[in-house]
Amino acid sequence: MHASPTFFMPYWRSYLLEARCEFLRMLREPAFCVPVIAFPAMFYLLFGVLLNRGNAGAAQYLLASYGAFGVIGAALFGFGVSIAADRDRGYLRLRRALPTPTGAPLLAKMAMAMLFAAIISVVLALLAATTGGVSLAPAQWLGLFAVNVAGVLPFAAIGLWIGSLVSGNAAPALLNVLYLPMAFLSGLWLPLSMLPGWLAGTAPVWPAYHLGQLALKVVDHDAGQPAWLHLLVLAAVTLVFFALAQRRLAAAD
Repeated sequence: MHASPTFFMPYWRSYLLEARCEFLRMLREPAFCVPVIAFPAMFYLLFGVLLNRGNAGAAQYLLASYGAFGVIGAALFGFGVSIAADRDRGYLRLRRALPTPTGAPLLAKMAMAMLFAAIISVVLALLAATTGGVSLAPAQWLGLFAVNVAGVLPFAAIGLWIGSLVSGNAAPALLNVLYLPMAFLSGLWLPLSMLPGWLAGTAPVWPAYHLGQLALKVVDHDAGQPAWLHLLVLAAVTLVFFALAQRRLAAAD
């Protein structure tokens, strides 16, 4: 006896509605959506267009690196701040008492972060193609888009873990202390060759470096390391921090 496809429709509808509500919730938070979308675009316009002086290679490099920068912000703050705030309000405990599928809130936040990553990727691509003079093959445009959207996963895991540790008031400050130095030291703001050698040598310890290198590989500006190495590091970061966050959230009940 096989279950009818309509049997699964309420579950899929629950996931879709949860994701829609989470996206609208964050879209209606100007303190989240405006910086997350506008900052990468502003930085690209400033450094990739206005101060670039027509250097096509620099415009391509910054398209990839600022895309990674924007995606990391969407994932860290989309998970870290919202999870911390939901914990403070007791919302996570309430959700466990509601008749919603297990894992729906987490998957909704993941879908929300990926959707914002897609928006950031498209905005930067439009700016690069129209004002930055960037010309890429269709496969490269699609490759950057895929790297950006999938790149949400490890940083969502880190954000989830931080959100499980601190209060809603402390989460934004702590995430900024992590986010901004990590982006700078990973070569997302400017090439690592412009940093002192000893400082540039620490870049591989940051997960942002590995996401940035995957994006840069698409536009042929990476450091030449194999893609599988970066994927392995990001996969390990995702699994470790999701496990830590799950353990912390379970212990907090």
